[in-house]
Amino acid sequence: MTSAPLALETLTDGGQRPEDVGARLADWIAQTQRTLDLALYSVHVPGPVGDRVMAAVRDASARGVAVRALLHRPDLPPSPLHATAMPRVRVDVLRRAGVHIELTEQRRDLMHHKFAVRDDAAVWTGSTNWTLDDFGAEENVIVQLESPAIADAYSAVFSELWATQQIDGTGAYDTRVAGVGDAQVRPWFCPGRGRALSHRIADRITTARTRVRVASPIITAGPILSALSAASAGHVDLSGIVDISQTVRVLQQWAAGQPTWKGPVLEQLLRSHGFAGKASSEDFGRPGSVRDTMHAKVVVVDDAAFVGSFNLSRSGENNAENTLEIDHAPTADRLATWIDELCARYPPAAAGLAGGVQA
Repeated sequence: MTSAPLALETLTDGGQRPEDVGARLADWIAQTQRTLDLALYSVHVPGPVGDRVMAAVRDASARGVAVRALLHRPDLPPSPLHATAMPRVRVDVLRRAGVHIELTEQRRDLMHHKFAVRDDAAVWTGSTNWTLDDFGAEENVIVQLESPAIADAYSAVFSELWATQQIDGTGAYDTRVAGVGDAQVRPWFCPGRGRALSHRIADRITTARTRVRVASPIITAGPILSALSAASAGHVDLSGIVDISQTVRVLQQWAAGQPTWKGPVLEQLLRSHGFAGKASSEDFGRPGSVRDTMHAKVVVVDDAAFVGSFNLSRSGENNAENTLEIDHAPTADRLATWIDELCARYPPAAAGLAGGVQA
């Protein structure tokens, strides 16, 4: 990554060394002068990679930086409809590095953020947990921003979570667009603006002129699914990728429970419009297993992109999540190209559906 005001990194399964990702994170942490606030779902980086990251945290604390971490409680499992695994968190390792820690107490929803705020001026965010698997075995995105205005918004949400250890009500305010280099950037936070975020993404999809690209483990948020279905009937260039293993599990849960319009609409979308599906490991979520999900959460619409921790899901609207809406043609182009490369790398989603869900 560069020192540009807005820097983007895309990760693929086996496409980069975890050591290099960890080194960039450690270098980013090493620049901290006063405060470092971390809101993280999973933190599990054993071995030399983690040693380097934790050394940067420990050094920051030793020179007087106030380091705080707000973490999802590691003993609170997500429900099946969250389509995610238990967090991996070594609280003891963080405490030994001088980190002051609070754990969320809410049991229903997830503290699913993956962001850091440095000196109230810089933000590290995206879909990437701080784990070896996220660094090397999953599709993910990392975004770095140098922007006091954006950092202020993230700091405000962190302060809410830190003060209450509760997810409900956090981020319940409208944020402003800020100029970050040549880009116009607006942060969104769930659950406070979760439903509004789904509608914002849906509105941009509905008004797309040329292209829509999607990368999300699952797609279950009603407004977004409806907008994608409508776009698929028009002349917009539409394609994307899901984690087909997680998607099949959600479709099976729907089929076994209360009938919903979403199942047939999602299947039709995936079968008919160039979507790919990455099959993640069958032992998904088992302690000690490799997590190799298609983990990115990206929507590209024309020259804009949404990037963050927010799965395009109904449960995601209620979790503690963050997403950046970035109006910037080079960023949108880069992410669209990356998604196209993933679609070429992985099989059609229709093949995965045929093996797991009957038409």
